Amino acid sequence: MTAGTKTLTLLRHAKSGWDDPALRDYDRGLNAKGKRAAALIGGQLRKTPDAFDHVVASPAVRVVETLEQVEVGYGRTLAPRFDRRIYLASAVTLLDIVHETPAEATHILLVGHNPGLEDLAMLLVPASDEPLRVALEAKYPTATIAELSFEGAWGDLAAGSARLTRFVRPRDLDPALGPDED
Repeated sequence: MTAGTKTLTLLRHAKSGWDDPALRDYDRGLNAKGKRAAALIGGQLRKTPDAFDHVVASPAVRVVETLEQVEVGYGRTLAPRFDRRIYLASAVTLLDIVHETPAEATHILLVGHNPGLEDLAMLLVPASDEPLRVALEAKYPTATIAELSFEGAWGDLAAGSARLTRFVRPRDLDPALGPDED
């Protein structure tokens, strides 16, 4: 079991379209704003000193398209492992998936959906009045990243054991990508 500092980056899929009412929720793709936001967040992730050594994602179309756009900004291929359990998963299921991470991995990117991702971040990061935690608690918009760090093995990650080290919303990078109904 490998201990030491671990980083978990949570990425909510970018804004998807509702243009085709005949499409199943699972099959909805990104809209133009979502594509721009995902590429911009990819550029933000490029500034991360450590590359992701494990990427796991929901196979829903909007997540796959988010990753394609993130790669444009990130400048590298992410090579995710798709896991159907992530589609609309609860925080508990997402934590189970994190616990299954190979011990040698030090930086995971988990890409999925709300409310599960937000609930997972809220579960892992103790309540406080720190500005990042307050922003997380207020809203976890589409294409937003929450970066958490903790000490220990992936299987030891538990409620209240992580620190929120970064919380970046698309509107933080480009105000035109700001709120409508995230």
